Amino acid sequence: MCRHLGYLGPAVPLAGLLADRPTGLLRQTWAPADMRGGGTVNADGFGVGWYTDDTSPPVRYRRAVPMWTDASFAAVAAATSSHAVLAAARSATVGMPVTETACAPFTEGRWLFSHNGVVTGWPGSVAGLAAALPTVDLITLDAPTDSALLWALVRHRLRAGASAEEALEAVAVEVGAVAPDSRLNLMLTDGVTLAATTWWHSLSVLRGPDSVVLASEPWDDDPQWTPVGDRALVVAELHPTPDVRVRPLGPRTAEKDPADDRLPA
Repeated sequence: MCRHLGYLGPAVPLAGLLADRPTGLLRQTWAPADMRGGGTVNADGFGVGWYTDDTSPPVRYRRAVPMWTDASFAAVAAATSSHAVLAAARSATVGMPVTETACAPFTEGRWLFSHNGVVTGWPGSVAGLAAALPTVDLITLDAPTDSALLWALVRHRLRAGASAEEALEAVAVEVGAVAPDSRLNLMLTDGVTLAATTWWHSLSVLRGPDSVVLASEPWDDDPQWTPVGDRALVVAELHPTPDVRVRPLGPRTAEKDPADDRLPA
């Protein structure tokens, strides 16, 4: 498995989100607390994407080395602040390459995407879904990995006009149907909306008065962290105060009021 984290709120140093926490993403690279049988460390690379303003594409930094070995990134993280961040540490699935381009976040335009998990039966199980993508998308994947294909599937829906919520949900449900027992913990942001799925792995929410964090594992023992149940979709935005909605993945009923899904303040 991998670990990932998304943040929306006032601009803060990257180091404050990733490194300067008792059990933050940096520590999770060598001492994760909840891998659920999906490995022991997350040392096969890492990546961080962050936004500098409300219109430009995000900046991305990726390396195929453990985060704790990259002194250059430590300096960058201490000197760089952002109001929206998506970061991930990778534990490569056996048989998949350990390369920089295989590390999340994947990006196009304003979007950043991460996958924590594995697609079972790869690649045959998802060959039918992949066949529906444009050929150019398939031959220009960042890497020959399940995560890169999941990004291509999500990106295809975004290009067609789907929202972050719609794209993540559709891909998680479709892949889960053809590749049972997959771990499909997806995260997507455009710097304004932060969306994520849980599918056989952990995710927690920390909502403050002016910020929200979604993370595979809490970065400290703050009791305000709220675990998200399995097979769920989380959507967070600032309006300007944090609004967090959590609901089961799958079709909604007409009787369900979307307001019922909001995480209590």
